[in-house]
Amino acid sequence: MLRRQSRLLVAVDDVSFTLRSGETLGIVGESGSGKTTLGKAILRLIQINGGGVDWKGERIETKSKSAMRPFRTKMQAVFQDPFSSLNPHLSVKQVIEEGLIVNRVGSTARERDARVRAALVDVGLDPNTLNRFPHEFSGGQRQRIAIARALALDPEFVVLDEPTSALDLSVQGQIIDLLRDLQRRLALTYLFISHDLKVVRALCHKGHRHEVGPGGGGRATQAGHGPSKTGLHAKARPRHARGRGLTVVVFSQPQRIPR
Repeated sequence: MLRRQSRLLVAVDDVSFTLRSGETLGIVGESGSGKTTLGKAILRLIQINGGGVDWKGERIETKSKSAMRPFRTKMQAVFQDPFSSLNPHLSVKQVIEEGLIVNRVGSTARERDARVRAALVDVGLDPNTLNRFPHEFSGGQRQRIAIARALALDPEFVVLDEPTSALDLSVQGQIIDLLRDLQRRLALTYLFISHDLKVVRALCHKGHRHEVGPGGGGRATQAGHGPSKTGLHAKARPRHARGRGLTVVVFSQPQRIPR
């Protein structure tokens, strides 16, 4: 019997950064380059094989599930596809309230209901729609529900895993505006994952850019700093040849995202 020798795939390797409170850090790379794996590793949704994750001076990469519980409300995620990330069998209230119940936030049903309503208002949705189901909303509205689910726990840090890629271009601008407004009002810190440099440039007004790949074996190939007015610095030069080509193509085009 012939056996094929399996090859170890390194999804993320040699990636290091510091994210300050109130900043947005963009993680840019092509599909399959390890961006989502990096986000999940930071949130401790998957176990890492090396390295560490430091949260406000405290190492969390080896903490048990029970020891991670106090951190769960402070570290939240919004995923790419609102069609699949929301349970179609639960009402909007149940979708948002589920995290409150699991994390033991809110001592009474009334208090949890108030949090759900406040989160819906924060994302621009009518709180009286909380008994409706996800299929009754548009794609952009569903993503607002997903954002509200994260906000209900009063997080400090949110991983945004391609939150606009499944949306129409016109709706993308609305969600970007919403995320900017929420960051300003609630002092949120974002890790923004995307393969779309134009969207990253629109949101990462303070951050850095790390290109995970392409062709880098999950390594961060470039980090840049950008001005706050125009977004990600277009002149920061990636070290990887494909990254340089991608930057030239994207940033030579108009940088307008429809509102």
